Amino acid sequence: MKLKGIHHVSAITASAKNNYDFYTNVLGMRLVKKTVNQDDPSMYHLFYADREGSPGTDLTFFEIPRAGHTYPGTNSISTTSLRVKENQALKYWKERLEKFQVAHDPITERYGRKTLSFRDHEDQRLMIVSDEHNEGVESGVPWEKAPVPQERGITGLGPIHLTVPDAEKTKKVLVDILGFRQSGNYDGIVVFETGQGGTGAEVHLEERSDLSRERPGRGSVHHVAFRVENEEELKQWQSIIQEHGFPNSGLVDRYYFKSLYFREPNHILFELATDGPGFATDEDIDHLGEGLALPPFLEEKRDEIETSLAPLKTQSQE
Repeated sequence: MKLKGIHHVSAITASAKNNYDFYTNVLGMRLVKKTVNQDDPSMYHLFYADREGSPGTDLTFFEIPRAGHTYPGTNSISTTSLRVKENQALKYWKERLEKFQVAHDPITERYGRKTLSFRDHEDQRLMIVSDEHNEGVESGVPWEKAPVPQERGITGLGPIHLTVPDAEKTKKVLVDILGFRQSGNYDGIVVFETGQGGTGAEVHLEERSDLSRERPGRGSVHHVAFRVENEEELKQWQSIIQEHGFPNSGLVDRYYFKSLYFREPNHILFELATDGPGFATDEDIDHLGEGLALPPFLEEKRDEIETSLAPLKTQSQE
């Protein structure tokens, strides 16, 4: 039983409207679900992904309007990477980021791959990674209606970068509990992979004793989720995590997938999430993200929830 790779990454934004504008109009990702935080329905939860909302392509955001500035540091998911097909795409993205006046670094090689680091309007730390030589987990397919040419579009989530004060503690969880294998290193950063490996199945672990603990706010990452085949396997993972003495959430039905949450010793929140049933459960695949989608247990509160949310026009509503 192996985790299949990265499932999704969830971060924090202070403005759903500005967030939607950046991730759809600048980055060309598809909003596949406009819903609410199921634990606090007064805030939006937005899901951006590939054409079909495939597992491994989801970058999601909780809207917390009063979220303060993030003070980067340890005990954090410090960079989220986004995959593109080939090296040539990085030149396109560098020009596009310059066009939209997005802060970015030069194109650089990391772990044998061409990369382009940048920050969104809230200082979310992001990196575009080339799949030119990737032989691992398959990527998704960009949305053909995006403002970015499909051959240059973002195809999914790449390696997740963790910054911790004690790397050995996190390594033990990744290897001894979750079944990752150490596959390499670069610049003092240790690389772990799971499943078929490759760009969509890696965790990059960096130890930093010179930094203080991160103070999260807008532009910070809340948690990372790893892919599990189905609910039966998720239950087995719950047993494994409990046997190792880690408190966990138990199985949580998120309607579009089922989840299990726990914190590793450096206090980073890990989620295990099933591949299905998927985002087309309650919306037609051609109209994902156009209306406010609510899971059945919140549907009876729709009027109350819609009243509490600021209007957010999306896709065909514009």
